[in-house]
Amino acid sequence: MSRLTPFSYAVLVLVGESGAGPHDLVRMMRQGRIYWTAPESQYYAEPKRLADAGYLSATKAPGKTHERTHYTLTDQGREALREWLGTPAPFARIQNEPVVRLLGAEFADRETVLAGLGALREQIADLTARLDAAREVEPSLPHRATVLTINQSLARRILQAHLDWLDEVEAKL
Repeated sequence: MSRLTPFSYAVLVLVGESGAGPHDLVRMMRQGRIYWTAPESQYYAEPKRLADAGYLSATKAPGKTHERTHYTLTDQGREALREWLGTPAPFARIQNEPVVRLLGAEFADRETVLAGLGALREQIADLTARLDAAREVEPSLPHRATVLTINQSLARRILQAHLDWLDEVEAKL
């Protein structure tokens, strides 16, 4: 049996019962990047690996310019998800570059540090817009409506916490 990583499970969940192609996975990743980030190339490579290991099945279908691959869960993939969902969830890994930048504030003047951190506001606005766009898609996914709403709530609280942190940095630095 092939070793599954946390990213493998993320791909299996995104493929879900309705299936998805790599381009669909990349689109979902862009909309939900607040939850999980990975290079786009991984969203093309991992489904192939999971199909080779028997967790997904792959079918080819015509596309606009070339043939497209569409993945669906296999019974083995569903079973792997069932088992994984019952295992203890670890606390989210947080790699927060702005926190490290603030820690290094002694090496630059206040204006330089604030200018570097200030760009976060634009990124937070972009992420908020992506969440708004994702909310518009939710009605097309009635089987996930409740969990999508809950996840939206968490994402918006995370973004608000970052805005509050920026306000505090600007006030106290």
